[in-house]
Amino acid sequence: MKVEPRKEASANDAPVEADQPFTPEQLQNVWNEFAEQRRHLPAEYQLLTQPYDFTHPVITVHLHHLVQETMLNNIRLQLSAFIRERLKNNSIQIVTKIVEIEESQRVFYTPREKFDHLLEKNPVLREMKDRLGLDTDF
Repeated sequence: MKVEPRKEASANDAPVEADQPFTPEQLQNVWNEFAEQRRHLPAEYQLLTQPYDFTHPVITVHLHHLVQETMLNNIRLQLSAFIRERLKNNSIQIVTKIVEIEESQRVFYTPREKFDHLLEKNPVLREMKDRLGLDTDF
């Protein structure tokens, strides 16, 4: 009786498919498809409609705040898996980049922020506020 050595099953035994090439338009279509699946979650949908840059194989998502980065990190694995599966390309990576919001695009929420912004443009407003005894924090 002859005994043959057991062959260990390994990850290397599975056939590895080559990454399929794809165009930026195909990526945009798949990205939009994933975003539409998240439409019922407004914060995630808004995050997924942020602009991104693509330099093969890296997708760089432009974010405005660290909170957005945290949200993206929560769905990054699902997003990566979805894109990789649809485009048949396992080399795709998603990274984030925090970008500064231009002053013209900045949104002022509180009365204090609004007043301070107007005060930068017109310092005479402080004198008017003091003379009239106005309070900007209401």
